Amino acid sequence: MKQSIKWKFIISYLFITLLMLVMLNTYGLSAIYNRLVIREQTKLYEDAESIVKEVIPDIHLLDTSRDALRKQFLSLQDLTKIRIWIVSPEGRILLDSGSNPSLENKLINQYDPSFLSNQTIVGKNPKGLIQEEMITVIYPMIDSLDTTGYVVLMLPADTLHHAAVDYIDIIIICLCIVLIVIAAVFFFLYYQTASPLRRMLKAARKYADGQIDYPIGQFPRGDYEELASAIQFLGERMNSLSDYQRNFIANVSHDFRSPLTSIKGYTEALADGTIPQEMQEKYFHIILFEVERLTKLTIELLELSRLDGNDFALKQEPFDINLTIRNATAPFEQRCMEKTISIELIFNQMELFVYGDHAKIELVLQNLLDNAIKFSSPNSVIEIHTYEQNHKVFVSVKDNGIGIPKENISKIWNRFYKTDLSRGKDKTGTGLGLSIVKEIIEAHGENINAISTEGVGTEFIFSLPKNRTD
Repeated sequence: MKQSIKWKFIISYLFITLLMLVMLNTYGLSAIYNRLVIREQTKLYEDAESIVKEVIPDIHLLDTSRDALRKQFLSLQDLTKIRIWIVSPEGRILLDSGSNPSLENKLINQYDPSFLSNQTIVGKNPKGLIQEEMITVIYPMIDSLDTTGYVVLMLPADTLHHAAVDYIDIIIICLCIVLIVIAAVFFFLYYQTASPLRRMLKAARKYADGQIDYPIGQFPRGDYEELASAIQFLGERMNSLSDYQRNFIANVSHDFRSPLTSIKGYTEALADGTIPQEMQEKYFHIILFEVERLTKLTIELLELSRLDGNDFALKQEPFDINLTIRNATAPFEQRCMEKTISIELIFNQMELFVYGDHAKIELVLQNLLDNAIKFSSPNSVIEIHTYEQNHKVFVSVKDNGIGIPKENISKIWNRFYKTDLSRGKDKTGTGLGLSIVKEIIEAHGENINAISTEGVGTEFIFSLPKNRTD
């Protein structure tokens, strides 16, 4: 089972807490204890130096002031827990501030010969005399380069260990306060991150199930607000795509059903002899006309499928747009003659090379010419103009036809869209031609615009990149 964000927060918090406690009670305790030992050794050394300089400048003074010094050192030990030895050069303890038991007259060298050769020792030293761990400092008494004795100061290591534990306890108390704050921060972050994400996830699932009207709610400003807006926008797009899919299927079904119904009806009539012999040719032409409608619709749907597909790629190369226009207009000569329409080509240059997909641009020109001829008035002129401007090549296809109402200009690029004015004239139209034109031009990274006046005519202008090597 996948862990939720909530449990990830809890596990992270517990892991951090455990890690900090373990670190404090291991490495932290050891580091503080070592620091205290070093600090205490320095302090003991300074105290030993003071005793030698101020209290016992000469070891021979012990003979006259032993009892007074013992009382003074005992009081100092009661106050500071520091045990003081005065040791002869041979290693005999001449004075011991400790009384439980007193080690006076003991010969240290018999127990630990290397003891007095050290400056500082941590441990149960001298071995055999001291049974508890001590922090020991040995300060030699020097007179005329001769060692006349030693002052030994010893502090129980437990004292420093307890001090280190006290420090750790204080740090742990502070840590507990910090952990409470961190817990509050984690709680706040959870409700600022996980809770909005859960709501967004729920909304996304609702949208995926088709409940597009599910309210996603309000979110804090920033990334979550943008993400929520993106999810809501995605839901709206899914809704619009769903509507588009339904409309697309309805339109395709309608455009297929109408010619298929005609073909089926006329074919059955021809087959059962309902239509007289002399009328059969007329109905054969009607069937052929409807088949051409179906063929054109199928070709355009396949073209749209290729344009929408991820594998759609332009085969771009330099070509002469003027020559392409001449070739594109040739198949329309018969239709133009039937409607007494002329096509006028206006080229500022004999040759004008552009960079693009030659076959796709020829399809664009054919669709625009087909529209222009279809909606032009008899005895009118269609003008095709090419010109260069700002390193771009512009192509204009202008007719003198019925025009497009102003409120419908933005809709002509929609698939299957037909204006009310075009329905009477557009017998074979599918409403897909201009959609294909726009998608091809935009695939080239260029734009196409329409300028139209109702009852006067329409002009389509699109741009192409000029061939830079030209």
